[in-house]
Amino acid sequence: MIPDNPFTAGLVGGALFCVVLGVVGGRLTPLTPWYDALKKPSWKPPDWAFGLIWTLVFIALTTAIAYAWEGATPSQRTAMLVALGLNGILNIAWSGIFFVMRKPALAFIELCVFWCSIVALVVVFGAINTTAALFLLPYLLWVTAAGVLNFQIVQMNK
Repeated sequence: MIPDNPFTAGLVGGALFCVVLGVVGGRLTPLTPWYDALKKPSWKPPDWAFGLIWTLVFIALTTAIAYAWEGATPSQRTAMLVALGLNGILNIAWSGIFFVMRKPALAFIELCVFWCSIVALVVVFGAINTTAALFLLPYLLWVTAAGVLNFQIVQMNK
């Protein structure tokens, strides 16, 4: 049953979306001997911190979805769903490319597209609600940091 309140509906839908991203992405992120053997920059957060950071990012993303869904017209909701669907696929794909396929350089290229999909979310959500767009900034910042880390891993493991 979908809640009558649009904010609550967005919150529930956003939470489900983020749980799927977290579960699938987590399953595609095994910390194997291959990963352990990679040279990594000294500033890389400890492995345990990634789950915590992603949890905080997903809370912010869920909140952004709720604010945007609440104020969106039917056509804006369609644009949101398309942008979120593409972003979700790209989010999950990065883990598969980096950790399962073991292709950090290809993962970095994919991450650049993934990053652009977050910018697209900011634009789509921002056209509906400024607060929603602001709640996407932790996502954008974290994926930017992850991109720098991914790039440095590529450079250090040529």
